Amino acid sequence: MNRNYKSNIWKLCIIRFFHNLIPAYVIERLFWEQRGMTIQMVVYTEIIYALTIVLLEIPTGIIADKWGRKRMMVLNVFLGCCEFLILVFATKFWHFALVVFLSGIGASACSGSENALLYDSLVHSNETQSFEKYLGWLNACDLSAAILAALSGSIMTRWFEFELNYWLSFVSMMISLCISLTLIEPEIYSEIDEFNEIGKYVTESVLFFKKNPVVCLVVFSGMIAGSALNFIDEFWQIYVDRVGFPIVFFGLLSAGFMLFRLPGNMFAYVLKKRFSYRDLISGIIAIYTAGFACLWISKNYEGSAYYGLPAIFLIYAVSGVLEPIVTGYLHHRIDSNMRATIDSFQSLGLRVITIIVGLGFGFFSSKFDIFGGYGYIALICGAFLICFLAYRQGDGSSVR
Repeated sequence: MNRNYKSNIWKLCIIRFFHNLIPAYVIERLFWEQRGMTIQMVVYTEIIYALTIVLLEIPTGIIADKWGRKRMMVLNVFLGCCEFLILVFATKFWHFALVVFLSGIGASACSGSENALLYDSLVHSNETQSFEKYLGWLNACDLSAAILAALSGSIMTRWFEFELNYWLSFVSMMISLCISLTLIEPEIYSEIDEFNEIGKYVTESVLFFKKNPVVCLVVFSGMIAGSALNFIDEFWQIYVDRVGFPIVFFGLLSAGFMLFRLPGNMFAYVLKKRFSYRDLISGIIAIYTAGFACLWISKNYEGSAYYGLPAIFLIYAVSGVLEPIVTGYLHHRIDSNMRATIDSFQSLGLRVITIIVGLGFGFFSSKFDIFGGYGYIALICGAFLICFLAYRQGDGSSVR
């Protein structure tokens, strides 16, 4: 065992921390508006971002498996530095469009590479069973940095111009870049011959999912839960405003949501040892269903914030468990030679599911306000829970 590979773990934690220590995000929309970006223009940039990821998610995963995960991670952080440098001087729509295009490239490059590099580093250290624990640590660094950035970023705007937040974000991204350059590329141990043709990566990845329906089910559960959580991440401000929660406390509420995700990420590996995958996933999806149903019916009751908000906190708490569990289940069963590619399929699937579910969420929200949208999510989660519990493989086995 080469001890240097183990150093990748703490380096990844530092990279994650500084990559998310971005005080610019807390005033992002205000800064963009200040520079002339209308809501419609912002929507156009979101479309550019989504299309970039959809087009590049799989190719970048293949490139990571063929030519190195470290290179893709360095590319991601380097592009992040470029983004903030451009934003400081951005004044036209095409400046912002370029930024989100670079962001999409970076997100695609890193989505499968980071998990693949972490897992293969653990292969060299004979600690693959601790993958969920270390992935939880990475997520904890992510959330801790985001909380610190949100609180400090909003405070700084009381005394300084918005540009300072962006310069500090650039410095934080530079630190992340410097650390990423010191990562050690693990040697890939593969049970299959290296592919010489790009198409074979896609073909073998599709065959992997076809031959492993239980893995598909587990990964799909992560996609359903991830897409459902996205609609809290994006629209919780509207919900809490509807139920009468004071706007002045929105910042503290946001920090509280992120804090509640920390324990699940850090202790998911402990729960994995005590409960089966089936019990963990079904239990979490059941909580999602009940939580969103609670948000749905809260429209009809006075003081609904007193039980609607606890439902959101509960959803965030269990969401922290699911990501390491699902990602670990996948990585324990895939070959090193395709690790980043298959992980990218998971990320791409999540985005596709989010788009599909989002169409229904938008329809019901337009008809019955945000409460109807969350009721629709509750139905989606409930329907999937029934399918998950009823599923059996052809040989009679189930998710374990």
